[in-house]
Amino acid sequence: MNSSPATLNKAKTTKSHEVVWQRWGMLYLRLALGVSFLSGIADRFGLFRGRNVGYGDFAGFMKYTAQVNSFMPASTIPFLAWAATLAELAFGLALVLGIWLRWAALGSFILLLLFGTAMAISFGIKSPLTIRCSPLRGERLSLRFTRRGSERRSHPPTCANIPC
Repeated sequence: MNSSPATLNKAKTTKSHEVVWQRWGMLYLRLALGVSFLSGIADRFGLFRGRNVGYGDFAGFMKYTAQVNSFMPASTIPFLAWAATLAELAFGLALVLGIWLRWAALGSFILLLLFGTAMAISFGIKSPLTIRCSPLRGERLSLRFTRRGSERRSHPPTCANIPC
């Protein structure tokens, strides 16, 4: 076993570089996820204009909510639309601001899991597997199990299913 000072110093340097890259990666991931939630909020309140607008206004979002939750009574659609909007706003802000990260990551994982399940029920199993929310559920769960500092992860993130 080679435990010379040079070997030990190289191991420490490599480990510290890993920690730095993990921190940068988690920062990027956290900001990308938070901004994606906030972008959806901006779209549904008409802040985006042009060709690549998803809903355009809240009425368009309510219509889409009714399609995704076609198995639910019509009277629940306004509640579901507002609950999703408030949850996305809270999770998006928490992720961007860096507060309550574990809870925001877990909550957004659950929110997108529910969204994917509703899509599977309403549109078929292929629908939630081909859109962006499927890989994002894994990213959010990765954020949930990532520890601060130089501590190891409880669950290593995977990016095998994230489109590049």
